[in-house]
Amino acid sequence: MFQTTKQSRSGARSLTTWYRSGGLSAVLFAVPLVLTFLYFSWGPIVRGLVLSFQKNNLVAAPEWVGMANFSYVLTDPQLPQAALNTLYFAALALLFGFPVPLFLAVFVSELRTTGWLYNVLSYLPAVVPPVVAILLWTFFYDPSTAGVFNSILGWFGIGPFAWLNSQSLAMPAIVLEATWAGAGATSIIYLAALTGVRTELYEAAELDGAGIWSRIWHVTLPQIRGIIFIMMLLQLIGTFQVFTEPFLFTGGGPNNATTTILLLIYRYAFVNGDFGAATALSVLLAGVLCLLSVAYYFVTRRWSTT
Repeated sequence: MFQTTKQSRSGARSLTTWYRSGGLSAVLFAVPLVLTFLYFSWGPIVRGLVLSFQKNNLVAAPEWVGMANFSYVLTDPQLPQAALNTLYFAALALLFGFPVPLFLAVFVSELRTTGWLYNVLSYLPAVVPPVVAILLWTFFYDPSTAGVFNSILGWFGIGPFAWLNSQSLAMPAIVLEATWAGAGATSIIYLAALTGVRTELYEAAELDGAGIWSRIWHVTLPQIRGIIFIMMLLQLIGTFQVFTEPFLFTGGGPNNATTTILLLIYRYAFVNGDFGAATALSVLLAGVLCLLSVAYYFVTRRWSTT
């Protein structure tokens, strides 16, 4: 009983100390901020989940349809093509686009005097507005012999190519522009990670006679592999949500060769006026990305820490 009384007095004293130190004022100050954050961050997520079970065009009164929206999008004959196109874009972007910013970061970090200039040049595409960049690249991809790329290739007796008008070349052309646009910003992140690599490791490698490629392979990459795995996951998620490039370059053509999942969601919502189906497909895409992120975490957890 004495012990219980002692604990109750200690709890009352702690509560009094918390109150006198401004704990209540801090709670009253934080509650509106937390509620505002929840409303603007989680509110749209909850609203989207509800909308996915409704037939809604944002004009007439919504009608509850249960799983009908999910059944509709899963049986849509355009979905397999859009999913394959999205996977194709993701594979090309990871295969060709992922090493580019890493190479730029390592290249700039090895420069001693003019590194800042290459740093600025590599980041410059991120400053250009996406719409302006795509319009510029559309001019480069002109399928005639007067197009910039076709003119350059013509000097070597190659081409001309249809580029965005070709079913086989449209997606690789989009990946090339997306790599150019996103490599600079990603390389800045890698450069920040490279500053954390201990210089004595490079000095020890040089004393052992290691060349630049050996230092990169045995020192640089192992030291920043955690950042590499994180950036790979972020790029993978981003590639599954590609929309701007296919929408502005080709509109999903030619012959739906560049129709992606997000472009299909756009058609559901703003072409067909079926916001319920658009939200249902968005929820399915979010679920797939969540499962992919969890699987990726467990697969790379040991590699990123050892």
